[in-house]
Amino acid sequence: MTALDPAEIFRTEAAELLACLEATLLDLGDRPEDRALVDTAFRALHTIKGSGAMFGFEQVAAFTHDFETAFDRVRRGEVPVGRDLVNVSLSAKDYIRGLIEEPEATAPIIGEAILAELEQLLGTAATAAADGVPAASAPPAVAAAAVQPAGDGWRIGIAFAPDVLRNGTNPLALLDELRDLGPCTVVPRLDALPELPGLDPESLVLGWDVTLRGPATRAAIEDVFLFVRDEMVLTLEPAGLALPDAAPPEPAEVLAPAPVAAAPVPPAAPPVTPSAAPVAAGSDARAAAAARRAEERPASSVRVEAERLDELMDRVGELVIAQARLSQLAGLSADPGLKGIAEEIERLSARLRDTTMSIRMVAIGALFGRFRRLIHDLSRDLGKPVEFVTGGEDTELDKTVIERLADPLVHLIRNAIDHGIEAPGRRAAAAKAATGRITLTAEHVGAQVLVSVRDDGAGLDAARIRAKAEEKGLCAPGAVLTDQQIYQFLFAPGFSTAATISALSGRGVGMDVVKKTIESLRGTIDIATEPGGGTTVALRLPLTLAIIEGLLIRVGEGRYVIPLAAVEECVELPAGERGGRGRDFLNIRGALVPFLRLRSLFGPRASRSCTRR
Repeated sequence: MTALDPAEIFRTEAAELLACLEATLLDLGDRPEDRALVDTAFRALHTIKGSGAMFGFEQVAAFTHDFETAFDRVRRGEVPVGRDLVNVSLSAKDYIRGLIEEPEATAPIIGEAILAELEQLLGTAATAAADGVPAASAPPAVAAAAVQPAGDGWRIGIAFAPDVLRNGTNPLALLDELRDLGPCTVVPRLDALPELPGLDPESLVLGWDVTLRGPATRAAIEDVFLFVRDEMVLTLEPAGLALPDAAPPEPAEVLAPAPVAAAPVPPAAPPVTPSAAPVAAGSDARAAAAARRAEERPASSVRVEAERLDELMDRVGELVIAQARLSQLAGLSADPGLKGIAEEIERLSARLRDTTMSIRMVAIGALFGRFRRLIHDLSRDLGKPVEFVTGGEDTELDKTVIERLADPLVHLIRNAIDHGIEAPGRRAAAAKAATGRITLTAEHVGAQVLVSVRDDGAGLDAARIRAKAEEKGLCAPGAVLTDQQIYQFLFAPGFSTAATISALSGRGVGMDVVKKTIESLRGTIDIATEPGGGTTVALRLPLTLAIIEGLLIRVGEGRYVIPLAAVEECVELPAGERGGRGRDFLNIRGALVPFLRLRSLFGPRASRSCTRR
């Protein structure tokens, strides 16, 4: 087994962090007052910086450090969050991705320009805030508490989740970081310490009370525990306030703890004034809730290369074929033992097939999330405010289908914004909301998945499409065509109704790519439109491309498989019905349905066998 390349490990983890950072920044553009989003973005930057330095990506670490330093002013509430700040932060995220994926092709001057633009934005925002404009990233009280030190220092309560040691956290190192902020007195909480026979060396049941003297700010203290806040209960109170219970004597050194569990601690107090009293109610409930969260183990997972999953799926496919052959042989045998073994193998292979296929299934929400940035950028470039709505993110598809579905959806969304959604002036004249809407949904429909892209724009103009098709010679003038047939011209190579060629449209390539890709996935495309009300493009796709369930038929000496997705029902040809002379029709529930004789088409000698597998 080949060892994993550490650089590839970093690239994989960085891709996830950058995706999280992009989603967080886009959310921040919609909710600039949400301080939790600012903290999430800062944590992602901090992790990328640390991991980049660890794995030798020095350029990544250096740029991210500079960007993080500037962005820290936002986190501290010194400057507000605005659309311009979000846009330059997204550009910085793209630059970091370029440094990771293609460092030689990424020019340092681009990073310098991004940092310069960021500094200019932050300086302008800070000046506006100083002139009386409140910071949008945090309420004034929170911002003040973040930057103002307590007069006499801080009393800090620390209680970690029991499994924090197993997750790689070193509490003593965090206490040392507190000492770097000023003189500290640290007292361990020993009341939850068990007897030696019951001590679990990997479970933390020890807490600490810390008195920190000096000018440290609340934000500086919170930074120490930035990456473990979800695994602990942290309380901060100005040291000048009296505690409910008498403080224990202050030892000169921290007692060396055996790894142990968080004991109940006083609850986090809200921002207080010098005359406020600390709130102690509910501390036991909060500590217990933290312990319960820590005890709920997340489902373990293992990273597996996609090629190995593909190979496993190939082997399962071969097993299913061999099992089908065995079932055929067992059906021709009179041996009950052979029939029983064949049935058992069929049951086991079916379960193995379903399990293997489920491993390859991925929620389509991961794909939907990529388009938020696309819509954000197109909305800005075209000057069309657009709202992005998604549904059915939990719908699962084979990972191969999802990967190949990305490009078609990009083209459909670009067309919907560029051609479908009107400019603000035209929407106002049509009494529509100023903000357009793109809706992307997915749902299971039988053995298929229906993925729909809908816009609330002007809809398709069938007459204009037909005129363009006649101009290009795709249909004869005056030919009788349904609207659906006319709409299919949109997928013809080189077809476009755009009057001018732009960076987004006009060359007639995008929809051609959509059709070819969907057909290669054994899918279909349907279009529905309402004049003035918008257009919906529906993609019907199979759940997986790895295994196809089919109807096995035999015509003479040949055997053929018809995909079950193409089979509506099986109907037995009535005895004596031969057809011919234009009479190859069956009366099915009052409807005439034409039929073809495969023996006549393929030419072998007659055979009437038909078996479903």
